[in-house]
Amino acid sequence: MTSSTITGAILSGGPNSLIFGKAKSGLRVGNGSLIDRQVRIMREICSEIIVVTDNPLQLMDNLDPKVRLITDYFTECGPVGGIHAALNLARHPFVWIVGCDMPFISTEVTRRLIQNRAEKYDALIPITQKHLFPLHGLYRKNCADKITRMLESKETTKEQFLERMDWLGIEMDNLINKQGIDDFTYVIQSEDDLKHAQELLDQRLCFGEIQE
Repeated sequence: MTSSTITGAILSGGPNSLIFGKAKSGLRVGNGSLIDRQVRIMREICSEIIVVTDNPLQLMDNLDPKVRLITDYFTECGPVGGIHAALNLARHPFVWIVGCDMPFISTEVTRRLIQNRAEKYDALIPITQKHLFPLHGLYRKNCADKITRMLESKETTKEQFLERMDWLGIEMDNLINKQGIDDFTYVIQSEDDLKHAQELLDQRLCFGEIQE
């Protein structure tokens, strides 16, 4: 699988996408905004990037013009509605989907998912410390119809989503220990989380683990 077959999608909608009354995607992390950081990381393996948002005007002026902005078909359905929109409008057969509040998304994790793809599964979902992380998963575009039926039936919870989908969980603990990427699931939900994210980033820059 090459970058020409993968779309990266960032879900940036709903009340959980706000902090201090502002969009999390615009928070400053490192040398730029959180969403710019995510786009830059995704570009390593994705030839198309889309952002699903319920407020495109909020992002339009500051987002890379090559990034596509789309909105939900099914509004107020949480992440499941965003995943549905991303899969329907993605141009490639595989879609890597993340939340807008995840500053340390990992191409290494996603490459591991890609290595384990199989035709019978709708989704490949990373597992770490026995927890599933659908919002760092790799999805087949052709499972969008299945999600449409879910949303038409008002099934919008994470539990209902996982019950309906044919998914394979991929254990990441060994990879995490080798690569030092244990923070790929980190989510910014508060001011303290934002400060800690900056501290983590500064540490990684100091030890030469990443470049900004």
